[in-house]
Amino acid sequence: MAGFLFELRQLRCFVAAAEELHFGRAAARLNMTQPPLSRQIQLLEHVLGVRLFERSSRTVKLNPAGRVFLLEARRILRLAESAALATRRIASGEAGTITLGFTAASGYSYLPRLITLCRARLPNITIQLKEMVSGDQIEALLSGRIDIGLLRPPIDRAEFASLRVLTEPLVAALPQGDPRASEAVLAMADFDRQPFIMYSPEGARYFHDMLTTMFDAAESAPVHVQHLSQIHSMLALVRAGIGAAIVPEAATSLHLEDVVFRPLATTPPSPVELLSVWHAESDNPALKPVLALLEQELARGLDR
Repeated sequence: MAGFLFELRQLRCFVAAAEELHFGRAAARLNMTQPPLSRQIQLLEHVLGVRLFERSSRTVKLNPAGRVFLLEARRILRLAESAALATRRIASGEAGTITLGFTAASGYSYLPRLITLCRARLPNITIQLKEMVSGDQIEALLSGRIDIGLLRPPIDRAEFASLRVLTEPLVAALPQGDPRASEAVLAMADFDRQPFIMYSPEGARYFHDMLTTMFDAAESAPVHVQHLSQIHSMLALVRAGIGAAIVPEAATSLHLEDVVFRPLATTPPSPVELLSVWHAESDNPALKPVLALLEQELARGLDR
């Protein structure tokens, strides 16, 4: 088996001659002269240990071995061309795989829109998804387990680059029958001394610190009956009547029964930020077109 070491150029010469059945036309097709083409075919026959053509002074014909080898030679050349094309596309970023980390809240509305956009505009790039809290995404970016993350600020790592991809308002989530549901817009003061489901300072520090600052500024002191990190778990407790919560507007897409959402007056009006974060020295070529697409679409409203 070690002797079967023919070259692609030999296969190309053979295929051209087999299709043209004329060495002169085959050579012209390959932009070469006839003697080098004949030499390549002779080398190929030597490597294989069989003759592939029946030649006379007037005709060139494939023999049975040549007809079989023509099918295989075409297949090998197609595979070689496919491999070269795939390699170039990977290297240029036209194709490849991106592993994307995301928070549960970003999966409510922004992530589906982003995936739809990538599938339409970058069909040769595969997006692999990993749901992670922001802290875990930081570690995954450092270790290379994800290429890009959708997470909450702040980002205090010099090796990361980031792009703000979303801002959104906060809304109040109230149990069915809560008197505050009759109000068109609620304020932070409306939660003073009322049962409230708060974010965990460990698992949801971004929202915990944001609401703590807002409540302090409004001199409002809710009664924290639970501390949770996942928004869908908080809304389940709201539905059970345990207390109210404040969640990003995207959570309204969950459409939970017995949970009433009301706008919340805040400064700024859309305080919730979502960042796209990646390692500045990432060597994944597929990352560049994804980032370019994000930047292009921000101007078209993907951040709202």
